[in-house]
Amino acid sequence: MKITVSFPFSKSQILKTTNFFRFLISLAVSIIGSIPLITAQNVSFSVDTKTKVVDAFVAPYNQIKPGDTIFLLSGKRDFLQIKNITGSFERPVVIINKGGIVEISTNNHYGLSLQNCRFIHLTGQGDPDWFYGIKITHVENGAGIGIGYMSSDYEIDHISIENTPIGGIYAKTDPDCSFKATREKFTQNNTVIHDNYIANVGNEGLYVGSSKYSGQIINCNGKDTLVMPSTLNGVHIYNNIIKHTGWDGLQVSSATNNCHVYNNMVLFDSQAEVYGQMSGILLGGGSKCDCYNNFISSGKGDGIESHGLAGYRIFNNIIVDAGRSFLPFDGSQMKHGIFVSDVSVQKDSSLYILFNDIINPKSDGIRFQSVKGKNNLIASNLIVNPGNYDFYENDNTFNKGQNAYIMFPDNSSNVVVKRNFLTRNIDNARVSKTDFSPVIGSPLIDSAYSQTRGINFDFNYNSRPYGTSSDIGALEFSPDQPGIPGQNSSGNYPELKLYPNFVRSMLTIRFIENRSLESKLTIYTLQGNRVFQKKQPCISGSQQEIRVPVDDLLPGIYLFVLSSGQSTLSGRFIKIN
Repeated sequence: MKITVSFPFSKSQILKTTNFFRFLISLAVSIIGSIPLITAQNVSFSVDTKTKVVDAFVAPYNQIKPGDTIFLLSGKRDFLQIKNITGSFERPVVIINKGGIVEISTNNHYGLSLQNCRFIHLTGQGDPDWFYGIKITHVENGAGIGIGYMSSDYEIDHISIENTPIGGIYAKTDPDCSFKATREKFTQNNTVIHDNYIANVGNEGLYVGSSKYSGQIINCNGKDTLVMPSTLNGVHIYNNIIKHTGWDGLQVSSATNNCHVYNNMVLFDSQAEVYGQMSGILLGGGSKCDCYNNFISSGKGDGIESHGLAGYRIFNNIIVDAGRSFLPFDGSQMKHGIFVSDVSVQKDSSLYILFNDIINPKSDGIRFQSVKGKNNLIASNLIVNPGNYDFYENDNTFNKGQNAYIMFPDNSSNVVVKRNFLTRNIDNARVSKTDFSPVIGSPLIDSAYSQTRGINFDFNYNSRPYGTSSDIGALEFSPDQPGIPGQNSSGNYPELKLYPNFVRSMLTIRFIENRSLESKLTIYTLQGNRVFQKKQPCISGSQQEIRVPVDDLLPGIYLFVLSSGQSTLSGRFIKIN
């Protein structure tokens, strides 16, 4: 199934939206991609709302085998502990809600705990009426979900977590005095966390991997011992919505290989203003993660912090108002669009920062404090109105206002800086006031640096370059949007074609379906409640179109799921007045 989305209204109408919605445009529809519908596999086990422990070492759960399904029956319940469940790579054990919402509210120190589990898929996709079929609505003394005790090879999705005094999801195993989970003995493989909603948590929204990559002291039998925590191999964190966190929105550490952080929306991070815990996305010590196509807005911390090994790319991110609301009248308390340190950088490795939009950061656009790396590249970024411009102009030092766009505190940093567009006034960039995409005549068009480090798509997954060269910034100018997509060189519609997506009265979704199947479009609120559903047959081999009037929807962000056969595609749009 191939899909495009179009929204028929004028640009003048778009400009009447609120500033908050303007920040969110490009996130409005972010197509997730094809995923199979979750269905029962071999044998199924049901867990009622009174059960607090599901332990594969204890009957009847000791009969669970790879490929089986554990149904969590709908209703309100206390905490749930799931332990010692083991599937296989080809046949994971699926843990899924059944019959409606599973709602967890507890005075315990966690809502849901996974302990010593491998090859499992925990999902809230059990009821099409709810985008988030598992909801953790309150945890009195801890985190929403804890995944540890040497758990590995798991997928967590379609879960809503709110109102926890600590974090949303913790996914790591700390070493203890058994010494079984030290780096040389244990690796956390294949950590996949996607399509979750996390809001109003006291600490981090997502905390993945140990932040003590260089080692930690544990006391065993009265003796202090330095141990190295385990690393992560294979991390995919995407399509999560995280807002109103006390500390960092999303943190990944010790992920040394095959790590990707993308398509996440992080809003209002770092509200507790705790120093050292203030960022939208943090790539922590020991990590080597590509970080791309994320939208970060209105937080009190840095937009993105990079403390990893280097050897990765930070690209196609849109970062708006990073740190602006943190002590706004104290310029010495700095927060930046992107901040880079030497916490764990491997000598002579390279970091690539390309095609980002950094709009109105409190202090510097990019602050690059790494000196260990070599041949780093900062190119093709759009940086607008860094707050330190006037501060540097008037601080009686060697700094000039221009240094606020890309700041190097140490001149020995080895960085190539090419073709960034730097301006105090966004009008000079000639971009849309909604999603910051270039408009006709923009100086960003075809102006990017020739070295793209293999980046061949933009924030909306449109191809780069559209013209003779790539464009500066997160979005590529493409004059055929919105509407029915143009054809590529093969004569076929592109698989993914996404647009800035405000909707006033009519939502139109166009897609290719080569089979004679029924398609179903379901619309949900941001909290996952179903508000609309429409079914219609597909005509084999032709472009399909679903049109939905949305006049009755209240303004806000909505989720949608389009399913056809065993495939689903999902995304977001913004309803405006």
